[in-house]
Amino acid sequence: MRPTELSDHVSQWFDGSGPGADIVISSRIRLARNVAGYEFCPCLTTARKSEVLQRLRETLLALDLGQELFFIDLNAASTLEQNLLVERHLISRQHARAAGPRGAVIAHDESFTAMINEEDHLRIQVFQTGLQLAACWERINRIDDLIEQHVEYAFDPEYGYLTACPTNVGTGIRVSVMLHLPGLKMTGQIEKLFNTARDTDLAVRGLFGEGTEAVGDFFQLSNQVTLGPAEDQIVSNFTDMVVPKIVEYETLAREKLLKTQPDKLDDKIQRALALLRSARLISSQEALFLLSHVRMGVHLRRIEGVSVATLNELFMLTQPAHLQARQGKPLDPDHRDALRAQMIRSRLCQN
Repeated sequence: MRPTELSDHVSQWFDGSGPGADIVISSRIRLARNVAGYEFCPCLTTARKSEVLQRLRETLLALDLGQELFFIDLNAASTLEQNLLVERHLISRQHARAAGPRGAVIAHDESFTAMINEEDHLRIQVFQTGLQLAACWERINRIDDLIEQHVEYAFDPEYGYLTACPTNVGTGIRVSVMLHLPGLKMTGQIEKLFNTARDTDLAVRGLFGEGTEAVGDFFQLSNQVTLGPAEDQIVSNFTDMVVPKIVEYETLAREKLLKTQPDKLDDKIQRALALLRSARLISSQEALFLLSHVRMGVHLRRIEGVSVATLNELFMLTQPAHLQARQGKPLDPDHRDALRAQMIRSRLCQN
């Protein structure tokens, strides 16, 4: 399968369903692992990277996960194909921009992906829509065990799994949720989230992870401590304490807007919808902000006739690489902006 074949549909874990998906768009758990007997990726020669790639590719493709798995050779993929995989959160920007032998093994429904030769030899990820971290952990733990039956991991009895970056040593786990927080943003309380996160060893990042800004009121929240607490303890803490508290704050912020500034709220929502339905040129960043406002309006029942599934689809399919992949060629920014506006008008005027 070519990555461009993914450009005409939304990832299953991003379809707007799942528990609490009005605020918690998706759940993800990632594990960082390295193969025993090999240097970490920054020190691997090209030949040794090829050995790691071939070994892990064969192991992963042989896994029985109940669905088809396919491999993408990132060294042979075009920049457009790499960018499309980044937009779908299947690989990281770092993985896309790296050089040398590397690749990704991806499940047909995109709920599982494995990055080979990113910062670590292997980074496996599991996604679910809404708040379903426990289900993510159950699945990725089982997959990790299956892999370990065929590959010896670099492991130390005292420190746990050894990784290229010291911040991942121990469990190697990253638990994260993608959050839609327009209420906290509009009420000026989003800085409280950032401050709380810093004080509790959590990381808040933008839509595409590390090194990216929050766009369209979307944020990724993840743990930073991997050494000490057990994996299930980290997952439980997120599921039972961290995420519910943020959901509570966002819910209260939305209720406050409805109670104290209903006209201002409705004006922002309706202006966003009107612009999306009429614009002839629209940038990806502007589209994300406007779609964000409309999405909140749908969940607050201030808008009728527009589905969350449609909005989530537009969030993903109007990203630059997706638009170009659907056209089968690179496009300059003006052409992308026109095509994006046309797609949004078409979909929102149908609803």
